[in-house]
Amino acid sequence: MLLILIVAGEVAFWVLLAAGLVARYVRRRRRLGAALLVATAGVDVVLFVAAIADLGRGVTANFTHGLAAAYVGFSVALGPAVVRWADERFAHRFAGGPPPRRPPRSGWPRARHEWREWGRGMLGWAVACGMLLGAVLWIDDPPRSRALVEWTAKLSLGMAVWLVFWPVWASVTAASDEARSAPGDGS
Repeated sequence: MLLILIVAGEVAFWVLLAAGLVARYVRRRRRLGAALLVATAGVDVVLFVAAIADLGRGVTANFTHGLAAAYVGFSVALGPAVVRWADERFAHRFAGGPPPRRPPRSGWPRARHEWREWGRGMLGWAVACGMLLGAVLWIDDPPRSRALVEWTAKLSLGMAVWLVFWPVWASVTAASDEARSAPGDGS
């Protein structure tokens, strides 16, 4: 049941986002659009409450309880950026707004961008892991909460992979490009 709620929550997020943008830019109803965009955060609250209520009934935590925490954590951290991303594109297309900003393609600006995005991801990781560990303490029964502990390891591994293959790689590439383009030392 919780998995269905997670999928429904993801669908609801995108439906509310699209409805908010249509209300704002196509229908010119800015207050309604803003309310619908704010309502995207309500999806997270519903999912969080459902997961806690399920655990409160005494069930053993499983994959979906961890997924719910990950979804809420990363939605809290990355949701506003997704809304901004969609808003820029909708404003450009339907309201004559400026072209959407594009991330830098290379060099140190790209590396800074990747570090900033990873930092947002770390905020999501912290929220999700905080929820997971809070639930582990609340359940206070290691066999019932094993899946939640496993989720903290999965999320940590995911963040380590993201770290290496995006911000660290972009920084190494930027430093390498800078070293290649630097003039000789004159000797």
